Amino acid sequence: MSERRVRVETLSQSYDVIIGSGLLADAGRLVSEVCSADRIAVVTDANVAELFGQRLVAQVASKGFELHPLTVAAGEASKSWEVVGQLLEAFASLGISRTDAVMALGGGVVGDLAGFAAAAYLRGVDFIQVPTTLLAQVDSSVGGKTGVDLRAGKNLAGAFKQPLVVLADTDTLLSLPESEWRSGLAEVAKSAVISGEEFLRWLEARTEQLSVRETGVTADTVQRCVEFKSSVVSTDEREEGVRECLNYGHTLAHAIEKVAGYGVVSHGAAVAEGIRFASRLAVEVLGAPREFVARQDALLDRLGLNGLESVWSVDELLSAMHSDKKAREGRIRFVLADAAGSWRCEAVDDVKVREHLTAWAASKGGN
Repeated sequence: MSERRVRVETLSQSYDVIIGSGLLADAGRLVSEVCSADRIAVVTDANVAELFGQRLVAQVASKGFELHPLTVAAGEASKSWEVVGQLLEAFASLGISRTDAVMALGGGVVGDLAGFAAAAYLRGVDFIQVPTTLLAQVDSSVGGKTGVDLRAGKNLAGAFKQPLVVLADTDTLLSLPESEWRSGLAEVAKSAVISGEEFLRWLEARTEQLSVRETGVTADTVQRCVEFKSSVVSTDEREEGVRECLNYGHTLAHAIEKVAGYGVVSHGAAVAEGIRFASRLAVEVLGAPREFVARQDALLDRLGLNGLESVWSVDELLSAMHSDKKAREGRIRFVLADAAGSWRCEAVDDVKVREHLTAWAASKGGN
């Protein structure tokens, strides 16, 4: 087993993100280093439970913890008010107390769901993240954002809940379907573009190794993304300033996910589409060079994120953007970049957004 640690320092909680191969085999020790609970409610989904659930529960239980697995259906539909309510009722039935803990074993949906439940139950119990997808390891498990989707929009109910520790076992990524792997690569691309030239060049030189999930490059990628996100959230824990950069590509992405129906389009595929859209909007709004648009397109293509073929109603997408939590005073806001590491969050008027959405739809054969 190899182990790398990235420290995340925030005002509410400081913790390690531990990255490496074979971490699940030592999860009991790693959890016992930071957690003094008697009982741990382990939230996972049906797919992950079958792959890793018994192994993790046995390992952590070997250190004297009493574990209670709770399984939800796999997929974005579980990130709902109804399922959160079911988890809260289950915590109460199990007698989970303020000195106990909740553990998330799974991808971004499970992490967001379990984290929100941990934040709400008894006004907050300790929380542990064990991410098993690339998207969760490079992004969603770090930084403390938790939440569920409402009919009005994605992640509109949520809370900040930093974990005690994040255990990112890169071996779990070998089991991912190709579509899930590529979904995580979209968040990697986002991080590289927003981080700066050094990370972007590094990633551009390693797209082939990532396409075959080369072990060392995968671990390096997770570490670089975590280091970048740690530097952002340590400065701005609650998204009051610089943390907004992490929403690059997400304004259109969240609208696509809502209009398509949650779970129809993967988050990563939607983010990749959102990056392409934002890069073109940046040409008009920021004067970004078209060469930078082409560079981002080429990176996404090489990562297997070749763009969505479907197109949705411009009116519905515009309406969804207005309900997005990033909107302010009725204006849609985008993170826009004019160079690697150079970005601004800009309010863009509806006329301009509609114009670009119409061009985007036309490029896909829509009306």
